[in-house]
Amino acid sequence: MIDVQRLRVLRTVAEHGSFNRAAAALRLTPSAVSQHVAALERSLGTRVVERSTRGVTLTQAGHIMVGAAESVAAELTHARRELDRLGTGRTRITVATFTSGGRLLLPGALARLTAAHPGTVVHVREAEPEESLPLVRRGDVDIALAYHFDGPLPGRPGRRTAVEWTALPADPLHIVLPEAHPLAGRQTLDIAELAEEPWVLGCLKTEAYLRRYAERAGFTPEVRGTTTDYFFACSLVAAGVGVSLIPSIALTPAPPGLRVVPVSPPVPARHVGVAVPRGRGDDPYVTTLVGALRDEAAAVRTCRGDLIDGIAH
Repeated sequence: MIDVQRLRVLRTVAEHGSFNRAAAALRLTPSAVSQHVAALERSLGTRVVERSTRGVTLTQAGHIMVGAAESVAAELTHARRELDRLGTGRTRITVATFTSGGRLLLPGALARLTAAHPGTVVHVREAEPEESLPLVRRGDVDIALAYHFDGPLPGRPGRRTAVEWTALPADPLHIVLPEAHPLAGRQTLDIAELAEEPWVLGCLKTEAYLRRYAERAGFTPEVRGTTTDYFFACSLVAAGVGVSLIPSIALTPAPPGLRVVPVSPPVPARHVGVAVPRGRGDDPYVTTLVGALRDEAAAVRTCRGDLIDGIAH
């Protein structure tokens, strides 16, 4: 018999990378954490962590058991919510979302959810994918509206995924210039053509993309503005502080004083999608909300092309 508490301890150790930090999170002693893990290893007959002076890392068996721990936690959370529904007659849905996607896609989708399922209690929390996808895996949220750039979804390598991912239309990045900029009339621009321009950055992930591209193109971007808000970044571009690289979702509605120019192929993009705990994809509330988000994204994609064309010309 595998002890659920020991699985919880292992999952926390995996999240924090050490017994000491896991102990602080669990309000246990490091010795107690170590004993829980050792007991789990004895019950399984195999090691789940490798111990070193630098901390602990999961073995292959450990990755499997952490995936199981997340599935168990998600099932227990779902069961508690079902019990709440039986007791109150109301269903609670918790949604995590990144800011720009939530602003544009989520309101209409939530309106459709509550119209289809009256009495649904909706909770929304803002979270970037690095936070929201683990929340889905643990069952702490029912749905996450998230994105990723190059490569796979954020997560720990070497173990099976505990989420189901529904892709929405991609969100291409565009070059944003002051409307009086000499290149504002171009149909497309290669980022290398802006090597001498100062830059305003509205997100750490687009900064990482820009710096990778700039390195390949042989230049180092001069950064004059850094924010975590694309809308603030647009206002700095309009003020002449620099140029920027911004996803098209964040350019809706059209910001004043700017020109938006598509990037020459290959076009960088955010890959937007909806994550739900594995096995929850057929829940009627989840199905309604995922379908509504897909429809909202398709509608935005249709009008976005006209909008970007309008800003660009």
